[in-house]
Amino acid sequence: MRIQSSSPLSNLAQSVQRQYTAAERSPEEVREGLRVSLSELGKNMSAKPDKNEDIDKSELPQAIRDLLKMIRELRAQIAEKQAQIDAIMSDQSLDAEAKRQQLDGLQTELASLTGALTSANANLIKLMRESGLSSEQMQAATTLAMS
Repeated sequence: MRIQSSSPLSNLAQSVQRQYTAAERSPEEVREGLRVSLSELGKNMSAKPDKNEDIDKSELPQAIRDLLKMIRELRAQIAEKQAQIDAIMSDQSLDAEAKRQQLDGLQTELASLTGALTSANANLIKLMRESGLSSEQMQAATTLAMS
């Protein structure tokens, strides 16, 4: 019996043969034959932007830059906790007791984060006063603290 080279059965046989041949190769050999190309959009999306780049580029003392980064991180954590609280409040599948317990825990964490943010802001103001910053640096620090 002779199989035509353009028939579906032939295509299947060739596919099985390729898989069998690929299985005999080492993972390194297989990787050498692989190539992935990303579009510009993919490259841009895969690049991790530095969320504190503006702080790092500022001409502020290192201690103030560190405090500004801490303030940003605390604000992000507060926003995350608030989103979790909102999600629990809108979750109709939870019974009242489970919802209350989860909310109590999250509200305690939120209060702790809010206290830490207040303290960090107070430390920033104190450090800005003690550092003898120029008016431009004071404005830059204030702008960065609010963003």
